[in-house]
Amino acid sequence: MTERGATENEIVATVESGETFPAKFGRTGFRRNFHFDSVWRNRQYSTKQIEAIVVKENNDWIVVTVITRYF
Repeated sequence: MTERGATENEIVATVESGETFPAKFGRTGFRRNFHFDSVWRNRQYSTKQIEAIVVKENNDWIVVTVITRYF
């Protein structure tokens, strides 16, 4: 998560209020854009997009992986 530039708060916000989409292997994906206007790996970006791929276990979402895109 940290290596990809995502924070725990951003992931929670993505799962709670992001766009839902179907993912492979019966998993669920959540996607949300965040205002970034900062530098990531020596390049300036205005938007950060977080995708959280999750599975439902009991009544909880378990995050399997996080994908972060900058643009």
